[in-house]
This record gives sequence, structure tokens and C-alpha cells, in this order.
Amino acid sequence: MSLLLSPFDLGTTTFRNRLWVAPMCQYSAVEGVPNDWHHVHLAQFASGGAGLVIAEATAVVPEGRISPGDTGLWNDAQREAWAPIAGAIRARGAVPGIQLAHAGRKASTFAPFASERGSVPRDRGGWQTVAPSAIAFEGLAEPAALDLAGIDAVVTAFADAARRAAAAGFGVLEVHAAHGYLLHQFLSPLSNRRDDHYGGSLENRARLLLRVVEAVATAAPAATLFVRFSGTDWADGGWDVMQTATVASWAADRGAQFFDISSGGLVAHQQIRVGPGYQVPVAAQVRRLAGLPVSAVGEITDGPQAEQILQAGDADAVMAGREWLRDPHFALRAATELGEPDAASWPQQYLRARPRAALAHDASAAVGR
Repeated sequence: MSLLLSPFDLGTTTFRNRLWVAPMCQYSAVEGVPNDWHHVHLAQFASGGAGLVIAEATAVVPEGRISPGDTGLWNDAQREAWAPIAGAIRARGAVPGIQLAHAGRKASTFAPFASERGSVPRDRGGWQTVAPSAIAFEGLAEPAALDLAGIDAVVTAFADAARRAAAAGFGVLEVHAAHGYLLHQFLSPLSNRRDDHYGGSLENRARLLLRVVEAVATAAPAATLFVRFSGTDWADGGWDVMQTATVASWAADRGAQFFDISSGGLVAHQQIRVGPGYQVPVAAQVRRLAGLPVSAVGEITDGPQAEQILQAGDADAVMAGREWLRDPHFALRAATELGEPDAASWPQQYLRARPRAALAHDASAAVGR
């Protein structure tokens, strides 16, 4: 069997394959509560053969939302709404995961499909954003620098959200420390200009993330804990692969078990050359430097490409986003592309659509029944 379609064990969790759904914001919740859109959107990927389905960046506090339409886990009503969604993913054979997040200075913005851009005004439902330092992301409102009490409150909020996520049935919890959101803002010297023990040295800039990882691991000990990093800021003087590998090792010492490696998002002047698999080398470097399991993501669009990433030792699993939106049955297709349609987790209701070669000896699936 190909590596892509082979099971993957991580702690007490077994994933049926290594082709996973990355978290993708839908900007469609009301007061942080997911709804039928989120249920259908996420469950379809499990029917399509994914090994892991991670729900979108879900705010641990109201002011941590990227937009007013983001999902949350800061109250029990949200937990109750998430429970049937996690259950639907698991019932279809995939592991349900959720990304716990705080957007920091990139919060309180209009959804990307809205007609307006930038920060949502307070009189229209927006709010004061926070960050390590009072430095605005280009085009957005200036944030307030968090004081020490505010930092402590962030750690508590992540722990509380982790408890709710585990109670809702999510088997994987991913701490979002990428894409220019709050934890990434603390990590990068481009956005963190603090002069206390949360700024300056790498140890200080990593302090909040490590406290969050430890708090989440303690709050939800049965869950498998991921951290998502931007492996590089793609900007001079910013966060880079070596720092990522170092902090990933520190996070592993505090309970993190797997690292989802993406890139960018911190500053508007980032310089990225986008192309097929463009972020894979970043994941590969982190894997080799830290000696830790990672996933790769970024314009991965077919089975042979994903398989080659694994065969080369560049990652232990493959995340995809847009390709799952284009084809919610990406894993079923990838298995066929690799010549192993029988290795995919086809729902029995879909067996008659499996390639004929795989059905030659399956009389029960004959057309016309």
C-alpha cells in the first residue's frame, strides 16, 4: 500500500490514512455558534475518505475571532452545537479535529467575501483588538498591547476552550500559532517589540505559546495535540525555520505531539513564490531539524504528488485545503490515481461509483441492483 493510504498512529489516535483536511474558515457562524453549513461542509470530507478533518480556526474568546462570523468555543452553547458535527465526522471514519485560535491584531475584520475590507467599525459589530505590541497589521486598526493580566486570561481561555472541544468529541486539538494571528504575533520579532519576559529573546517570545500548549495538554489529556506554525514569515528579520524547529521541540516537551507546518501571514510585505507544493520544503526542514512528525500543506492537488512528499521523507502526513473544496472526495480520487482504489475508505452507499477494476469481484455492487 502507498504511504498516503496507510494508517498512521499518533499516541492513542489512529488515522486511517495520511491525507487530511486543513482548517478552513467559513465566516458563517452566528455569535460563534456553528450551524448546518458547518455540519454538511465538514462531514462531507469524512465521507470523501479523509483521515482527519480539522474544523476551522475557532476563537477561544469573542475578541479572538477573525470576523464576526467566526466560530467559537468560549461558551457551552457553542460546545453543544459542535458535538453533533464532531460525531458526524467520526461516524464516517475520520478523526474529528478543531483548531483553537485567537486572531490578535488581525481580528474584527470583514469576511473575505464581503464587499468591504479592513477592520469592522465598533458601531457595526467590531471590537478593540489586542496584540503583543501596539503595532497594526497594514490596513487594519491599531491593537492594544496586552498587559500581563490579559496574557494570563488568554492562557485560561485556551484551556477552557480545550475542555469544551474534548467534551464535544474532538480527538485532535490544534493550537493555531501561524498565519499572523496572536500566538504567531508573539513569536515573531516583526510584531513583538515587548521589553518584558514575553519579548526580546526567543525564549521570551515563545513563552505564551508554550504556556498555552501546556495548558491545553493539561485541560484535555486524552486529545491528540497539534500545533500549527508558519515556518517562515517570508520577510527579512522575521520568524524562520530554525526558530520554528527550536520552539517545536520546546512545545513537544510540554505535550504537543504533531506539527502542522504552513507559512506566512504575519506582514503584508511578505515575499512568497507560490507554486505546486511551495511550502513543502519548509515542513521538510522543520522535520529534519527538530526530528518531530509534521504535515505539509500548500497547493497539493493529487495523489501522486502527495505520495511523493511522503516517500521523500518531507512529511508524515499531507494537509490540503482548496483541493478538498474543489473535490470533497479527494481521498477517494487520490486512491484511484495511485492505482489503489480498494485502499480508500469508500462509503458503502458509493461503492457502485468505485472504478470497475475494483468491482470486478464484487457482485453485490453490480449496476442495476
